[in-house]
Order: sequence, then structure tokens, then C-alpha cells
Amino acid sequence: MTTLQAAPDNRILLAVDRQTRNRRALRIWLGCVLLALFCLVLVGGATRLTDSGLSITEWKPIHGVIPPLSAEEWQEEFTLYQRIPEFQQLNSHMTVEDFKSIFWWEWAHRLIARSIGLIFALPLVVFWATGRVERRLKLPLVGLLALGGFQGFIGWWMVSSGLSQRVDVSQYRLATHLVIACLIFAGCMWIMRGLSPHSDDPAPTPYARRSAMLIAVLALFQIYLGALVAGLDAGLSYNTWPLMDGTWIPGDLFIQQPAILNLFENPKTVQFVHRLGAYVLFLAVLGHMVSNLRAAAGTTHARRSVVLFVLVLIQACLGIATLLYQVPLDLALSHQAGALIVLGFAVAHWRGFYGAFPADVVVESRD
Repeated sequence: MTTLQAAPDNRILLAVDRQTRNRRALRIWLGCVLLALFCLVLVGGATRLTDSGLSITEWKPIHGVIPPLSAEEWQEEFTLYQRIPEFQQLNSHMTVEDFKSIFWWEWAHRLIARSIGLIFALPLVVFWATGRVERRLKLPLVGLLALGGFQGFIGWWMVSSGLSQRVDVSQYRLATHLVIACLIFAGCMWIMRGLSPHSDDPAPTPYARRSAMLIAVLALFQIYLGALVAGLDAGLSYNTWPLMDGTWIPGDLFIQQPAILNLFENPKTVQFVHRLGAYVLFLAVLGHMVSNLRAAAGTTHARRSVVLFVLVLIQACLGIATLLYQVPLDLALSHQAGALIVLGFAVAHWRGFYGAFPADVVVESRD
């Protein structure tokens, strides 16, 4: 909301210019946060794909920044790892040198997570103290900071699920951890997009904004389903497409009792549902693009819907290739990166229908 009292034009222009510069600084900062979050999710994916997530068996938020620096310290970390079921049942052949290869993935993942806390918190304090954070943004930004702190606890809660009885982490906790990371990513994208310039193009159709919201929600839900697939290693089986297990609708989808457990614990069912989710998202984006182009092909909203469709199409191809080649590291990480890009663009596209945040300029009169 703009609050302008009687004042010379040059004072108004100076106030508007100051707000424009402040918003640009905030956008650059949030862009850096988004890049760091993107890297964090990718390294987290690599940690999962290389079975490195349980290599650090203690939660040391401060001391854990420093990795082992001597042979004795490496042996101490390795001894702790030897106590958990993953080593005893799957990796009993592993040496200290083998252990280092998985340790570094998990250490890098935790280091980036800690770094994001600083990348977010320190500039926020500076911007806040210098009056660059608009009133409407204070609560959302503090909320994102708090959610990031909670995410650290969720990460350890996830790791702890694989330290006593299991040889891997719980797929439920893995999915929760990834979804919260994506919510933080989406929140930063939403605020950054709101601080950006917008066109004055009206929405192509009365329901374009709602369909854009639906697409963003479907993209997030599809990431959740993908996390369940990863947690169960469900992508390592039924590596054919478009048929699955030789048919369009495979059998034994609800073999476990109660039946609802199959949606979370049956690898076959989880992979099938993930496929269905991909089809639903693809059709939703296709319909959104076609309706926007038919109604107003020249608007920025319509052009964004085309870009979104292309991103989803590329992501679908990456998903199919990842499945057919039985989840190689490079394709799997590309697929995970594509999911985050689709989510980020879907959120930015949805936010674009609301226009930029209203001006929040206050110019006091000297009269």
C-alpha cells in the first residue's frame, strides 16, 4: 500500500527509487538463497543415491563443521559407523578408505545446510536493521527462517531412523525432509517473484490463476511421491515404459494389508502412483497452456505457460530415461534438479498472476 503525504515530486521520486533499489537487493539475496537451496537438494539426492546418508551417526550442529583431520579421527568416525545395521548387514567389507567416499557426501550436505542458515539469516538481519525489509515481508521471512531451523531437526530425525533397526532411512521421514526443503524453496521463490517487476497483462481466462495454483501443488505432490520412490528404491525395478510389469495396470498393487499401506510401503504401488502423478501433472500443464494460448496468445502469462509446459516435458523425458536406465547417478540427479526447476517456475508463474507487491513508500510532509 502506498502512503504519500503532501511532498515535492522529487522527494516522492527519491522514495520510490529507494524502494526499487531495496527490492533489487532483496531479490539478489533471495536468488542466492534459492541457488544454495538448489545445490543442497542436489547434494542431498546424491547422498541418497550413493547410500551415504548414514555415514555420520551423530548430530553435532557446531563441532560437526570440522571433518576428521587425522587417521585417529577417521578411525573414530568409522568405528561409530560400524555400530549401525547398514554397516553390519550391507557394508561389512568396507575399509576406512571406502568409508571416506560416503562420508564426504553426507558432510557436504550438512555443511551446505549450515551455510544456508548463514546465507539467509545474516543478510536478513542487515536488511531488517537498515529498514530495507517492507512490513508485509517481515513475518513471511521470519517464518521461512524458522522453517529452515526446523528442517535441521527433521534432517536428524530422518537420519536417526536408520541407526538402530533399519539399514536405510524411513521413506516417510525422507519425504517429509524433502517436502519441507521444497516448501522453503517455493516460499523464497514466491517472495522474490513478488518483488520483481510485472507486466500489466490481465489473466487470459477467469480460471488461469487457479489452474496455475493447481499445477504448483501437483508439482510439489509429485516431488513427495518421488521421495517415496527414492526411499523404497522403487525405481530399481519395473524398468520399462509405458508398460509396467508388462501391462498398463500391474497386479498386486494392494497386496499388503491394510490396503492403504501399499501407497507408502509397496515399491510397486509407489512407483505406479508416481507414474500416474506424472501423467496428471503433464495433462494439467498441457491444458493450462492450450487454454491460455487460445484466450490470449500474446500475453506474458500465456508465454510463461509455454515455458512451463516445455520444462515439464523435459522433466518427463528425464524421468523415463532414469527409469529405463535403472537410476544412474547422472540421470537421477538431473531428474531431481528438473523437479525443483519445475516447482520453482510453477510457483513463479502462479505468483505472476497477482502482480508485484504494492508499493510501500512513505514520504512525510515538512509542512
